[in-house]
Amino acid sequence: MNDAELVSRVALTTGLSPSEAARVIEDVLAWYSEPVEHYVRRRHTTLQTTGHRNAEIYARIAAELRDRVVAAPELTERQVRRIVYG
Repeated sequence: MNDAELVSRVALTTGLSPSEAARVIEDVLAWYSEPVEHYVRRRHTTLQTTGHRNAEIYARIAAELRDRVVAAPELTERQVRRIVYG
């Protein structure tokens, strides 16, 4: 974990050692860096195996995505420029 200030803050507020805090942060960042497409496929498979039907699954995943931090798609410089200038 390269963000020493974040590691220090997490270690201080949780009682973890700096190395433990860094591992926790890396794990959380890895969890939330999952691309949207992978998240949707993974959740669909998980919900299907627990007996949910597709209509319910689609609505549930859409609702989950509204509250979930997900990895941003990779953008080219041109795409970034178009976002800025329209």
